[in-house]
Amino acid sequence: MLTVKAPGKLYIAGEYAVVKSGHPALLIAVDQFVYAKIKEAEQGGEITSRQLPAKKVTWHHVDGHARFLGDTKEFAYVTAALDFTERYLAEQGLTLKHFTLHFDSDLDSPDGKKYGLGSSAAVTVATVKAIAAFYGVTLTALETFKLAALAHYSVQKNGSLGDIAASSFTGWLAYYSCDRSWLLKALEQYSLNELLHRSWPKLKIKRLTPPSALRLLIGWTKTPASTAKLVDQVDHSKKNSSLTYAQFLQASKECVEKMIQACETDSLEAFQAEIAHNRQLLQGLAQLTQTPIETPVLRALITSTQTFGGQAKTSGAGGGDCGIAIVDKNLPYKELYQTWKKLDITPLLINVYTAKGGRANG
Repeated sequence: MLTVKAPGKLYIAGEYAVVKSGHPALLIAVDQFVYAKIKEAEQGGEITSRQLPAKKVTWHHVDGHARFLGDTKEFAYVTAALDFTERYLAEQGLTLKHFTLHFDSDLDSPDGKKYGLGSSAAVTVATVKAIAAFYGVTLTALETFKLAALAHYSVQKNGSLGDIAASSFTGWLAYYSCDRSWLLKALEQYSLNELLHRSWPKLKIKRLTPPSALRLLIGWTKTPASTAKLVDQVDHSKKNSSLTYAQFLQASKECVEKMIQACETDSLEAFQAEIAHNRQLLQGLAQLTQTPIETPVLRALITSTQTFGGQAKTSGAGGGDCGIAIVDKNLPYKELYQTWKKLDITPLLINVYTAKGGRANG
């Protein structure tokens, strides 16, 4: 039996704007994982999860394609990733086999609540990696990203795919989203092998080294948020305010690129200034679209961090889940943790995860 893992993610900056093709965001991979165990099966395949003990999907090959039996809703990202990965492997001339997949996850709290660490992306990447390993095929980080991105987008049908990039490449990343309208057309024009080895318009993935004095703190509000729903809400609302939304997009791009520069010049002060700026931009977007990005608890996290001497903002879609704080690593950060606990915010004791030998390319 083979076991692989794929990390969760957190957005540092660039949320909502990154959904538009060619716009950047900063993300990290975190040392909390989805694990996939895979082994060969004689008759047919099976998909199970420790988090879903009452659910099971069985499958078998029909005319060289996987056919799934039962309710696949809870395993939609897995079945999509299985389908895309096997189609790619078949194009390489490999004989398809049946196998079982079993999943486990660190990305939920002990009582089953999601932390907002990108579990759907991580399970998609874990599926791609597990199946490739099972067939003895080595995929680059970029090939893993592309297969997982195709699978994830076929299910969710919105989003930037930045969480897929973080899970595939790991570490600190600058991510510029690809042209998804081109991608949908390209799926009809090219084989998967061709698509994986073509350049995707506007896609750029770059590994970063954060400022050396930076400490990243993560606070969980215990309230889950729906990224897809919030992205749809913003997308619907901004259509009546295109000029102001265009200004938000440009300002966000400039802000994130200044953060990238701050990483390259090792400037914590410049990085923190842009964290504060990005927070202001998201507040403006929330007012423009009437979308609840910054909840009262997240606002308390931000205010307490500023009082402490750092800068903070929402992470990802907002509306719940996590906030991130950027502080000087020489400050006594556990004092801030105590303040958060009094505000009913749970510090998540997780770190940035970088895979051994991992390198970004785009």
